[in-house]
Amino acid sequence: MRWENLTVESGGHGRAADAALFGADAVTTRTFDTPEFRGITFHEIRARSIINRVPGASRMPFEWTVNPYRGCTHACVYCFARKTHSYLDLDTGLGFDSQIVVKVNAPDLLRRQLASPRWQGEHIAMGTNVDCYQRAEGRYRLMPGILTALRDRANPFSILTKGTLILRDLDLLTQAAEVADVGVSVSVGFTDTELWRTVEPGTPAPERRLDVVRTLGERGIGCGVLMAPVIPFLGDHPAQLRATVRAIARAGATSVTPLVLHLRPGAREWFMAWLGEHHPHLVRRYERLYAEGAYAPKWYQRRITRQVHELAAEYGIGPAHGGTARRIRPEETRPDASSAPSMTEPVQLSLI
Repeated sequence: MRWENLTVESGGHGRAADAALFGADAVTTRTFDTPEFRGITFHEIRARSIINRVPGASRMPFEWTVNPYRGCTHACVYCFARKTHSYLDLDTGLGFDSQIVVKVNAPDLLRRQLASPRWQGEHIAMGTNVDCYQRAEGRYRLMPGILTALRDRANPFSILTKGTLILRDLDLLTQAAEVADVGVSVSVGFTDTELWRTVEPGTPAPERRLDVVRTLGERGIGCGVLMAPVIPFLGDHPAQLRATVRAIARAGATSVTPLVLHLRPGAREWFMAWLGEHHPHLVRRYERLYAEGAYAPKWYQRRITRQVHELAAEYGIGPAHGGTARRIRPEETRPDASSAPSMTEPVQLSLI
């Protein structure tokens, strides 16, 4: 593979060498002969930066992210982050699912960056590129150190996940929520078991993810659900939407926010190949629906949003507001922001 875009030798590829994320000699490749990791290769690196700025043109409702992994063993066929693997000359299909980059120094690096006088204690979002609680986290255990660093600096953060492994860190989440704003969202786009097995083969079942919502709520950490993706012609029937929203409400979610499937380059090719194999009769319908680009037409997105919000109101939950984290503690418990300029870090790609 080629690492030029991210290594200290990257000066000739559009990035200054001092902005590199890791050194060319700092990559250790490992495989583990255990059932849960068979066929997966891990590339361990020592990152040079861990807090990433989201570009101003992004649709994201936050400015800073932390992503301890690249690639994802969840293997969701629609994952919008697949394109990011091409920047390392890694395959965006099976390679994205099985070639996982692990930033093994993420906790220590984050602690140092949070302590910098340039850092203003701004909100940090996690799980916005690939899932920080994917299967690899069970071995590498990066998140406890990351959460500890955020807790110790009383730094607000949010997590989006499909992984049940987040419950391992429930005590740390609870401690962090005592000193800062903490927001947790779980992604559940549908409850159809057959659809789940084919499009999200490496994830916990939807009902297990909803158990996470329920458990977090019982511990006083309100959890929203990102109902994503709503998959056209496969997961958007009114009865399917109703079943999903009903299950979300029963789990005690504080909010439900629908997001229709979008197909950016990298994800589009992989998803359409899957569609042609499993649902060939839908290929032409998808080509028409997504003829204008990565996103479904506005009329379709508005229809799905209206249906989900009406169902949510019926079941007693509402949409999320502006993507902000749920407030756990009063404003005065939050750390004072420094008046110094915010730190400058390598740019994080726009994700949604």
